[in-house]
Amino acid sequence: MPADVGLPAHRDPQVLRWLGAYGLSATGDSVYHVALTWAATRGGSAAEAGAVLAAGAVPRALLMLGGGVLADRVGPRTVVVVSDTARCLVVLGLAALLWLATPGLWVLAAVAVVFGVLDAVFMPAVGALPPRIASRGQLARVQGLRGLAGRGATVAGAPLGGAATALSGAPAAFAAAAALFALSLPLLLTLRIAPLPPPDTAPPPGPARTGRLKRLAGDLGDGLRHVRGHRVLGPLIVVIAVSDLGFVGPLGVGLALLAEARGWGAPGLGWLLAGFAAGSAGASLLLAVRGRIPRAGLVMGLALVTGSAAIAALALVPGLPAAVAVAALVGVLTGVSGSLCGALLQTASDPAHLGRVTSLATFVSLGLAPLSFPLTGAAVGLWGTTPVFAVSALVCAAGAVYGLCSAHLRRAELPH
Repeated sequence: MPADVGLPAHRDPQVLRWLGAYGLSATGDSVYHVALTWAATRGGSAAEAGAVLAAGAVPRALLMLGGGVLADRVGPRTVVVVSDTARCLVVLGLAALLWLATPGLWVLAAVAVVFGVLDAVFMPAVGALPPRIASRGQLARVQGLRGLAGRGATVAGAPLGGAATALSGAPAAFAAAAALFALSLPLLLTLRIAPLPPPDTAPPPGPARTGRLKRLAGDLGDGLRHVRGHRVLGPLIVVIAVSDLGFVGPLGVGLALLAEARGWGAPGLGWLLAGFAAGSAGASLLLAVRGRIPRAGLVMGLALVTGSAAIAALALVPGLPAAVAVAALVGVLTGVSGSLCGALLQTASDPAHLGRVTSLATFVSLGLAPLSFPLTGAAVGLWGTTPVFAVSALVCAAGAVYGLCSAHLRRAELPH
């Protein structure tokens, strides 16, 4: 069992070390993206800058499932330490190069690709760490604390990156990001990782697999079979995939198009994003304080259905103050459903498969759902924001209804 199993998560030194490392790393990630955006836009045309920023998304999506296999094989802490060390060195090297010379955009694109590869192994591993450092009854609270740390990293990282860039240019911002990655390492290295429990059943006998690719494919297949055959995990992954497909478009590109169509401009978009972030932070705080919500599967589905209705309402409210209030409501409801999704994912998974399960959930959420961005933009251009937000809300609600129709997921509970 993890150390300090009797302590609540917010008082557990293990959890606090992990949370501090995660917050520093996430802040460094935010600073890095600000610096990369600035350097790319200053170094080429808008299309070229967009290509640089998109370069990291391809390897992240393609390698995400393999990152989950690596986390389960090597151990999540080792993967997180190595990936944060590599990110520190890569970004520090880029800062030095930008100070000494003016490289072409291909250098920025190459760094973005490397960063995407490292993200693909970092994300599943960092999601697989909580069950190895906290008791099962504290995982919902850990999810709430992680949400707060993530929001705090976004709030702190963007201004920090902008200030460093304004004062000393992109090299200083990249150096600041590298320093934040480096500061996370001592906290990660002092984590005490609980050993995995013995498996319930031995693996079936069969011919030994040889070769790295065969072992990788076999491990990945084992993880997919674990999800597919699980009465809670299978429906939960479908809920995440479908609901995010409807949610990400309106909240990603849709809010900017809505603010432009209503004449609210960039300040209006900022207020909408701030409202959503505040609502999401409030949901994370609720989970962090309560620690457990009874009938988690049912509450998750109902919150997601109500949040879908709020997404549709965003395109209907006429004034900015009302739209900000609705955006905050979307943040609260989707924050509750998302945190409960994460907690159920971690408590229902076999610990030996958690890296692969986390990578699959991250893949369908961060890898596939952003494909709706161009579709959302084109649809808004053809039909306007109201019908597009309504259709997106229906897609999001379809995922929630599917989850509510699954008796095992609907009745799923978090451990006490």
